[in-house]
Amino acid sequence: MVEREREVRADRRMSDLEALMWNIEKDPHLSSTIANVTLLDRPADLERFRARMADAVRRIPRLRQRVVPGLGRLAPPTWQDDPSFDIDFHVRRDGLPKGATDRDLLNFATRYWQAPFDRTRPLWAFTLVDGLPDGRGAIVQKMHHTITDGVGAMRMSEQFIDLERDPPDVEGRRGPARKGRRTGDEHPDHELDPPTDPGPTNFFATMVDTAAHVARRSAGAAQRGVSETAHVLSHPGDWGSVGSAGVETARSVVRQGLISDRAHSPLWTERTLWRRMEVLSVPMDDARRMAKAHDGSINDFFVTGAARGAGAYHRAKGAPVEELRMAMPVSTRADSSAAGNSFAPSRVLVPVDIDDPIEQFEAVKERLARTRTERAFSVLEGLAGLMNVLPTSVLVRMARQQTETIDFTTSNVRGGPLPLYIAGALIEANYPLGPLAGTAFNLTLLSYDGALNMGLAIDTGAVDDTELLRTCIEQAFAELLAAG
Repeated sequence: MVEREREVRADRRMSDLEALMWNIEKDPHLSSTIANVTLLDRPADLERFRARMADAVRRIPRLRQRVVPGLGRLAPPTWQDDPSFDIDFHVRRDGLPKGATDRDLLNFATRYWQAPFDRTRPLWAFTLVDGLPDGRGAIVQKMHHTITDGVGAMRMSEQFIDLERDPPDVEGRRGPARKGRRTGDEHPDHELDPPTDPGPTNFFATMVDTAAHVARRSAGAAQRGVSETAHVLSHPGDWGSVGSAGVETARSVVRQGLISDRAHSPLWTERTLWRRMEVLSVPMDDARRMAKAHDGSINDFFVTGAARGAGAYHRAKGAPVEELRMAMPVSTRADSSAAGNSFAPSRVLVPVDIDDPIEQFEAVKERLARTRTERAFSVLEGLAGLMNVLPTSVLVRMARQQTETIDFTTSNVRGGPLPLYIAGALIEANYPLGPLAGTAFNLTLLSYDGALNMGLAIDTGAVDDTELLRTCIEQAFAELLAAG
């Protein structure tokens, strides 16, 4: 699939939203690492996969770059080539013990996902896993969210995914093994091309570069909108001095970014660093048929199932609740580019106590449609830039206060529609792990070959019966399909 050349997003400097994710990660509850568990019909060939990833490193600059902090946080961090880049640090093989089960793989993936990145190196890692039952294999991969969102990651994966088990040109792919070091005739094309924009090379140049960035950020209509919104929010008495559009934008920011009440669950009140991964799948054609019959989308179906399952869990525990607050990224990517981030974080109260599945589907669909029109999405990037100059302790405290208003998180990513292969192995399923960001659980959907594969990442300090939660969500999807 690598033959399709896409634009690859590789700005030298992080966006303000990416910088915010980077800065608040000082609190491990707010980790922005995304991961995926790929189940294979056999173990992948390490050397083939290593060669493909080495080739991907050449094509996608972010895979060979590390983060360099901005000057005094006046500007976002930059990306620079890692002078010590080593592909073998990022692509590895591991094995499960004899007699291991798929449950053991999920436990391995959870620990792998939670281990923090070495912040002096490129922020990604893939491990090929052997030892699954029936001779199967797996790949557990993780990447920092500052490199890409889910949509960008799926397009990046075209660099190492094949349409057949043994494509004819695999042997010809050779990329850099280590930057600046020859490793032998088997990797003759080993060295990275020099970056086209290496960035400032000394302190004075860094100061000039930072000042230029601040000046550019302060100019333009978009920034004037951000400044107007920030002024209105900090001086409520001046609401009458701005137009109706400015007032509505400020109200939208309050709805999306400045929520003052707490999360609604009476059960999920604690937040810890204990994690467990569960997985489930739903036939995609059945889900699409149900959603289409009620003028909805796969995303409406997915969110309704998550909300319905969360409501059922509370009733099973004797603590029914009417609504829960959900966080969900809204993709704003309008092109076919790979890598980078293009999304707006959103929050929405979803109904969880409606008995009839179709009525609940209609109610959730209406809430999601309303959320997609929020004017706040147009200024959140700029507001993130204002927040990034705050001291880390203040910034993290503000972020934690806002995440404490959210009960759970969902995310929906479209994957490959047909059977695909990695290094000679057929992909059987893909189960993603999304950041909890201080919420009780994250349910992320990744479609693949006629199935909606879902990874459920759970804070076990908040949710004391993880199997019950998975069962409730699974039954919720079954009820939606039966009612459709």
